[in-house]
Amino acid sequence: MSRVTASAGSRVPATWGPRWSRHLGRLLAHVVWDTQVLGAEHVPVAGPVVVAANHIGVVDGPVVHGAVPRGTHILVKEEMFAGPLGPVLRAAGQIPVDRTGGRPALAAALGVLRRGGAVGIFPEGVRGRGDVSSSRAGVAWLAVNSGAPVVLTAVLGTRRTGESVGHVPGVRRRLVVAFDEPLVLGRGPGVSGRQAVADAHELLRVRLAEHVERTVARTGVPLPDDHGLAGPPG
Repeated sequence: MSRVTASAGSRVPATWGPRWSRHLGRLLAHVVWDTQVLGAEHVPVAGPVVVAANHIGVVDGPVVHGAVPRGTHILVKEEMFAGPLGPVLRAAGQIPVDRTGGRPALAAALGVLRRGGAVGIFPEGVRGRGDVSSSRAGVAWLAVNSGAPVVLTAVLGTRRTGESVGHVPGVRRRLVVAFDEPLVLGRGPGVSGRQAVADAHELLRVRLAEHVERTVARTGVPLPDDHGLAGPPG
């Protein structure tokens, strides 16, 4: 995967999208819902950064987008771009990702990072319990190949036990977005790119799971104890 480069199928989104869409995200996070943001000071205000969050519900993306204290380009499943929401997502500068082959999305995200932008990604790949028992290696690949710090992020409250993964929370529900201190992951001397990504992937998975667990204990907002399979994945 280290040979991934931007191409016509992986267009790097323009910088202006997140400038306006962040305000829409803040409206959703803080007016429609009651989002408690913890650790915002851990997100670098300038320069490349990867915001990596657990994934439990359909509104995780816009809530994280509104909680991050700067504009972000978030990887969103490409199916969301096919309906009426598609033009809004494109104008907002979000990045479509095909979960069966995510190279174009990773290339676009790498382009954002190389120009000093912020990328948001859900390493679990699908909505579920959000406990990060499994994840995909895209975050690790971006971290190793860009040198950008990774801010691990816990999202809580967007789905409760018994609600489907497509459920939209009620107005003024309490949500939590908690940012951890940034991690910088590189490639040591004599370590292959493949091994560096594999090592970073496991470290990030464990650290994110621990951060989510700590945030649950700190806030009292639990993860759902099911996988919400009544709704569409993603």
